[in-house]
Amino acid sequence: MANQTKKQKYSEEFLLKTYKEMIRVRKFEETAAECFMNGMLAGNIHLGMGEEAIMVGACYALDKMDYILPTHRGHGQSIAKGATTDRMMAELFGKETGYCKGKGGSMHIADKSNRNFGANGILGACFPIAAGSALASKIKGTNEVTLCFFGDGTSNEGTFHEAINMAATWKLPVIYLCVNNGYGVSTAIRDVINTETISVRAKAYDIPGETIDGNDVFTVYETVKKAVDYAREGNGPSLIECITYRHQGHYCGDPANYRPKEYLEEAYQKDPIERLRKHLLDNQISEENIMRINEEIEEEIKAAVKFAQESNLPDVSEAFTGVYSSDNERGVCR
Repeated sequence: MANQTKKQKYSEEFLLKTYKEMIRVRKFEETAAECFMNGMLAGNIHLGMGEEAIMVGACYALDKMDYILPTHRGHGQSIAKGATTDRMMAELFGKETGYCKGKGGSMHIADKSNRNFGANGILGACFPIAAGSALASKIKGTNEVTLCFFGDGTSNEGTFHEAINMAATWKLPVIYLCVNNGYGVSTAIRDVINTETISVRAKAYDIPGETIDGNDVFTVYETVKKAVDYAREGNGPSLIECITYRHQGHYCGDPANYRPKEYLEEAYQKDPIERLRKHLLDNQISEENIMRINEEIEEEIKAAVKFAQESNLPDVSEAFTGVYSSDNERGVCR
């Protein structure tokens, strides 16, 4: 019955577009991991493989004018909001053609053209920034909505409560979306919270709160879309908790021995891309169409790596640009 409903509700074009975006995100991260393990990238990278339904479903519920704050595991969130894989890869390679001219790297990609504020290195800093963004939109009367991604571990930061309290009090157009993969670094979320869900905390601020299956892209899309409409109508914030898994450890190369083997078994069993692929087949979308998408994305990501490798490193003169804003310069992100 669920598949019949979704077949009627979503066009073949939307289904294929959604699948293609999820494959784009997965292949980008798989390739980034290969590049990192082969010593081609500096620093470290944090991957969100297994969380693609949240990234794509949530961003597809937004309009072009809306803002996002991604997490440090935010490659896919940025891509789903419109970032191109060539400039994304160039940023990971530290090249001048990247979104932040190679200065941001994996964890700090920002993209003004797609209203992506970018992640930052302060756990929980996203909450007040999102509230500030939403406040600005409300003051200006621009009807924009801000979507703030955050992890389950981040929900225990004090800024979570402070920002949501302010957003609820002032009815700010912001959605706080928790990507709950069960672990904050190596700490199981069940060991550090005293409630069955994170979304139940919404009751303290008298705002909508909901826990959903984060591996079902349709559920994510519909739930976030409802929250977006609610916020855009002037009703204030919502708190959404998406239950999901991360296929890798906290960082690329982390053996993740702190997780039981059953965790990964369940993660692969509930893989959001395989789940969507089966849905496409159930709705008379051919295997040939699906394979064509996979091949197109394979070529796109190869071209993105080539673009990154052939791009120049930033000139030494760029070292101090973008550190302070001036009348002629407003940051490094183009």
